[in-house]
Amino acid sequence: MHKFIRDHIAKADAKIAEQVIIQYGGSVNAGNAAELFTQPDIDGALVGGASLKADAFAVIVKAAEAAKKA
Repeated sequence: MHKFIRDHIAKADAKIAEQVIIQYGGSVNAGNAAELFTQPDIDGALVGGASLKADAFAVIVKAAEAAKKA
């Protein structure tokens, strides 16, 4: 889905498509964050309930940080 969105934007303007931040809006938790953040065209995530649990949120933040460095 994220690739589809980026490709759709690229039809109008490829440069803009590269700059657009596409966030994952599904369920993000400590168990799936690392895998999600390594997917192409997922630039971030909208974290819901997991953000209310400090330990789980810390794992998600670290996963995002690691994916950004990769």
